[in-house]
Amino acid sequence: MTTPAPVNLTAALATFDEVYSPRIVGRVNDYDVRIAHSLGEHVWHVHEDTDEFFLVLEGRFDVALRDVEGTETTVELRQGDTFVVPRGTEHKPSSTGGSILMFEPTGTVTTGDRADVVVPAHVQRTAGREL
Repeated sequence: MTTPAPVNLTAALATFDEVYSPRIVGRVNDYDVRIAHSLGEHVWHVHEDTDEFFLVLEGRFDVALRDVEGTETTVELRQGDTFVVPRGTEHKPSSTGGSILMFEPTGTVTTGDRADVVVPAHVQRTAGREL
């Protein structure tokens, strides 16, 4: 068995520039550990069967939440903050610039489960890419 090497997140983030294009830096059981740069608005989306964990590594990262009545609230996160979006909750991340770490089941698509989501050019619809 080969001993895995540690991953330096600062160095890993320096290997790519795209925003909202997560890279997989590790796996824990059936979960991916992903990092991404964030800037601008993501899209409204939902993950019906899984929670979504965010850790802000740098900068600011906000998560707008929409309940079943359509009422919106925004959670403001700064470096070192964590937040879990509960499964089935419609949400839209946005950022003035920074980087995040996400913990999600392998195969989770960044733009959610619904096929009708319109994805802007700066957001990649992906289940993560290898670093």
